[in-house]
Amino acid sequence: MRDNGRMQLTDVDYLRVKTPIGTFVVAARGDALKGGWFEDQKYFPQISAEHGWRATETPVLRVAQQQLDDYFQGRLTTFDLPLAPEGTEFQRQVWHALAGVPCGTTTTYAELARTLGRPRAFHPVGAAVGRNPISVIIPCHRALGSDGSLTGYAGGLARKRWLLDHESHAGRLFG
Repeated sequence: MRDNGRMQLTDVDYLRVKTPIGTFVVAARGDALKGGWFEDQKYFPQISAEHGWRATETPVLRVAQQQLDDYFQGRLTTFDLPLAPEGTEFQRQVWHALAGVPCGTTTTYAELARTLGRPRAFHPVGAAVGRNPISVIIPCHRALGSDGSLTGYAGGLARKRWLLDHESHAGRLFG
């Protein structure tokens, strides 16, 4: 289902998680995460009881909250959660490739396109990165422009910079 161009999840449980850079909402259906967004980020879905959104603490949401807390406190660099993002086959391929980018490193949209065997598809790759429905956990903030520049992030460039700085453990990546 789409709502104003956004994918609208239905029949999900969700939990709000406080982070140093804003409230993050994780959503799950059954035992897999379907979404993770900062409340004010682009493409944040409308939380609606009429669409079956339930504020609750399920086991997978509690684990997600604990892992997010550990990540933001610098104790976790790799998430280990069952993920089931909804998107096109191409988007899921991009998100899978993003999930393989290690903490503390970055990639470019062009490198992701090459990884997928579609070297000219850097614009569609960028669009898929921007539509990542499970941000932070699927680390779309680690994707940069081909020249290494800090480019778009649905959660805002200030958050992207914060996340990259947080992961660098060796000072600021950007001046």
